[in-house]
Amino acid sequence: MKRTDINTAGGSPAQGPGRFNSSTILYLVLLALALVAPAVLYPIFLVKVLCVALFALAFNLLIGYGGLLSFGHAMFFGGASYITGHAMLVWGWPTELGILVGVVFSTLLGVVAGLIAIRRQGIYFAMVTLALAQMVYFIFLQMPFTGGEDGIQNVPRRAVFGFIDIANDTTLYYVVLTIFVFGFLFIYRTIHSPFGQVLKAIRENEDRATSLGYHTTRFKLLAFVLSAGLAGLAGATKVVVFQIATLTDVTWQMSGEVVLMTLVGGLGTVFGPVVGAAIIITMQDYLATFGEWVLVIQGVTFVIMVSLFRRGVVGEIAALINRVR
Repeated sequence: MKRTDINTAGGSPAQGPGRFNSSTILYLVLLALALVAPAVLYPIFLVKVLCVALFALAFNLLIGYGGLLSFGHAMFFGGASYITGHAMLVWGWPTELGILVGVVFSTLLGVVAGLIAIRRQGIYFAMVTLALAQMVYFIFLQMPFTGGEDGIQNVPRRAVFGFIDIANDTTLYYVVLTIFVFGFLFIYRTIHSPFGQVLKAIRENEDRATSLGYHTTRFKLLAFVLSAGLAGLAGATKVVVFQIATLTDVTWQMSGEVVLMTLVGGLGTVFGPVVGAAIIITMQDYLATFGEWVLVIQGVTFVIMVSLFRRGVVGEIAALINRVR
């Protein structure tokens, strides 16, 4: 396995005591920076980055470690946001149950979509996921409870567990940070587990993994479902933050955007999707005055990144560290 992500950017404990200690220190420093970030940056901007970064991490679990390119991951992100928004606004469910039902929905949708698409490979798999996502988009456009083109608006921010008031932006940030850390640790543990190692082997050479006795279809399906559930967690959290679920969350453009974030940050790296999400969201927010030209700027940035940093930002840094060592 020649990719730099697995053994460098992720900080695998298998690299020895010294390496494990340095990785632990890095994680603790990043966590400390995240804890004090609201004192420097606007909390809602940070929350947006965390939500989208979790979505990108979920997508990276599928493509970076399973080798499966999905063009329809927005159906899980946007689908969960719609279900969570409806549960909290119409049914009056508390925040934690609203998020949970969104995750359950995206996970079940992942099972259905995975059973249909997972037996396809390469571009055929990508096209099937895109077709399924377009079907889901049409359903959410036509269903009466989704609000059509207006979406579900004014979703209430109810206290988490009945006592954590998330009406305050700073408190909301720390709640979302907790959800993000949970998702990050879950993905980290998954890719460094025996399941993750088999998934990487399937990515590198599926025929060889099959010859060793692994049921590769089951492994890929499980990875697809896990990725769908985590994407749903990101979408459900997003609707709690911004109090609205719209068709934008479930369009093919959102699926393309998460691909862009993952490639810019570093495909198959632990931190790459987070860095890529931060770069893209920062560009969208701080270059909004340029209007539609933001899309052009993003396109130019993508071309430059692919041409000069083919491993992505984190991947190139990891490769540089390897060369220095």
